[in-house]
Amino acid sequence: MAEAQLAAGAGDELLEARGMTLTALADQIGVTIVNLSVLKNQRARAIRFSTLTAICDALDCQPGDLFELG
Repeated sequence: MAEAQLAAGAGDELLEARGMTLTALADQIGVTIVNLSVLKNQRARAIRFSTLTAICDALDCQPGDLFELG
């Protein structure tokens, strides 16, 4: 069974396209920058659905824009 992981660079590209920093995203969705960094650097073992939804809402994207099967 393949695992889904955050696509390398996907978060950076979405943030840059929207003129947003990781700090601004963390503030907007109510998650610590440390937790977002763990996700961004592909070290997370899981993500809460509420966090994923908040990220997608803030970045106006779909989960498939953030993840890849590995």
